[in-house]
Amino acid sequence: MTEWDIRKLWILRTLAERGTVTATAEALMMTPSAVSQQLSGLSRRLGVALLEADGRRVRLTDAAHLVLRHAEEVFAQLERADAELAGYLRGETGTVRVAAFPTAVPALVVPAVLRLRAARPGLDVRVCEAEAAEAYELLAAGRADLALSLAAQAPTARDPAFTLVPLLADPLDVALRADHPLAAADGLRLADLAGEPWIFGGSGPWSRITLTACETAGFVPEQAHSATGWSAILAMVEAGMGVALVPRMAAAERRGGVVMRVLAEDQPRRHVVAATRRGAEAAPGTARVLAALRAAAAGTGV
Repeated sequence: MTEWDIRKLWILRTLAERGTVTATAEALMMTPSAVSQQLSGLSRRLGVALLEADGRRVRLTDAAHLVLRHAEEVFAQLERADAELAGYLRGETGTVRVAAFPTAVPALVVPAVLRLRAARPGLDVRVCEAEAAEAYELLAAGRADLALSLAAQAPTARDPAFTLVPLLADPLDVALRADHPLAAADGLRLADLAGEPWIFGGSGPWSRITLTACETAGFVPEQAHSATGWSAILAMVEAGMGVALVPRMAAAERRGGVVMRVLAEDQPRRHVVAATRRGAEAAPGTARVLAALRAAAAGTGV
């Protein structure tokens, strides 16, 4: 296959536009002899004559016009590549892959994607629902650009592989059956629920969050039922099987027969962070998605 030289093709194209070697040299800030040498080299490389004498001037041969017809398509494609690369460098095009835990997808990631779709339609955000362990595996392997998790599940800030970006302090509200005696009580505190049966996961961060919050309030909760999905937890609360702490971000899961009560004091919170590979937070597309995630977090009202 012929090895094409874009620089020499550009000189040939300029000659076709300007008409003379001297005018071509002036346009490209070259000497006339340098223009002639470059075009002679291109002619030798292609194995065809590109110029022929026309009095004291030169004109393009039929072979040169054939070459330029194809070169124009190359130049047009390079222009498109330049435009797309410029958009990529501004964070307006490209692909950013986000791995996020289930509650964060509807609460943060989807609003961020909708915001970016309107403002940066060329930026393609790919979403993968993943718990923290899988999300950080994807991030470390380069198969995700951002990982969203609870801070309790994230690597420490001292980990040299990742940069952590705080997004949200998500308050935890108490889920009670609508006819619960404390559903309308004034100044509800977590300690008021010390004698209630509780619903939370058997292990993992949510179990630790619930246990820590209750112990801080002065009691150890009686775990009546174990579940990790909010739909299951709220269904059991609605059935009167117990009470639960529920993150405000999980609002989409709430049920008509359940009352969410904001605690009057000592409101427990879980902290949500985004992580990138160290240094990658400055990549234009990733920075755009991070900004959209921060805006989505600010818009949650929590």
